[in-house]
Amino acid sequence: MRRFMSFRDFDWMLLGLVGALCVVSVLEIYSATLHTKYVGFHTKQIYWIVGGLIAMFVLSRIDYHKLIDFVPWAYGFFLFALMAVLIPGIGHKALGARRWIKLGPILFQPSEWMKLVMILAVARYFANLGARNLTWKEIGKGFALVGVPMLLILKQPDLGTSLTYVPVLIIGMFLGGINLKQASILIAAGLVLIVGGWSSGKLLKPYQKARLTGFINPDNDPRGAGYQVLQAKIAVGAGGIWGKGAEKGTQTQGAFIPIPHADFIFAAYSEEHGFVGAVFVLLLYFLILMRLIQNAQTAADLPGSLIIMGIVAVLTFQIAVNVGMVIGFMPVTGIPLPLMSYGGSSVLFTFLALGVVMNIRMRRFVN
Repeated sequence: MRRFMSFRDFDWMLLGLVGALCVVSVLEIYSATLHTKYVGFHTKQIYWIVGGLIAMFVLSRIDYHKLIDFVPWAYGFFLFALMAVLIPGIGHKALGARRWIKLGPILFQPSEWMKLVMILAVARYFANLGARNLTWKEIGKGFALVGVPMLLILKQPDLGTSLTYVPVLIIGMFLGGINLKQASILIAAGLVLIVGGWSSGKLLKPYQKARLTGFINPDNDPRGAGYQVLQAKIAVGAGGIWGKGAEKGTQTQGAFIPIPHADFIFAAYSEEHGFVGAVFVLLLYFLILMRLIQNAQTAADLPGSLIIMGIVAVLTFQIAVNVGMVIGFMPVTGIPLPLMSYGGSSVLFTFLALGVVMNIRMRRFVN
């Protein structure tokens, strides 16, 4: 007998944790931009959050099996959009990168939307293989599925977003049936390709190399490649235990932190709210990720589990890289902090991903 579904089956605890993080985001964006040209961006963030919530509820009502069936068409569409972005006159260029398509007053960033499509596509691919031991041919097809969009995004160039596709493939192969020998060979081959690509100078642009190496010894170039890392570390350290208070961070209000409302919002928040505030935000993230993993464990089928774990992999990667970047443990790659950093595409991706999670949760008892 088919069990009736309703919004009572929503994971309201997960939504509450997400809501708390969104409140923190809006308040910090307001504080960080108060004396800058970005003043008022907190209002735009509220609009994106409301829009994301609506999209989440809508998506939760569409059976995720239908989404999986439709994903090849979506994959093809966004692959075409990623190619179109690279064409002058179609792709909108800003800050040296061509990542957007301008649709009236809205800047559409296909690479962010492709993340969700990629999660669904990878889940569909490995679920259809039946979670058995993977062959090299099947692994190669998985690499092609993820690799083609990655290369197009690297051409924009957008190293940060392209890297977020990697954990999707890794979790897909891990849950899809890759064995230890195959994983070891792939890791070794990956290291060889990275070293070779780095040495050849064809894989990354000079400024991207500078970012990737600048975090190791930022003092070697304090006004250049090491500037962002140094200023972020100073801000985090200046916060102490309790922080300087909202709107009182000298690094933030003095515009020393680059883009304090976006990529470096965690540095601005840590300066104003200190170690205690930083731990509070990280605890929220931990509880959100644990709740997502719990939903993956209770999913009705393998595709549902693969989708949620793909979302967990992307969010974990973004959180680890962004926070690591701020404290000098990771290179500066331009990866936003989920639900904290300002940005419409990033906020919408996260809420759409949560909509799919709710979708899977609501159908865990439906047969």
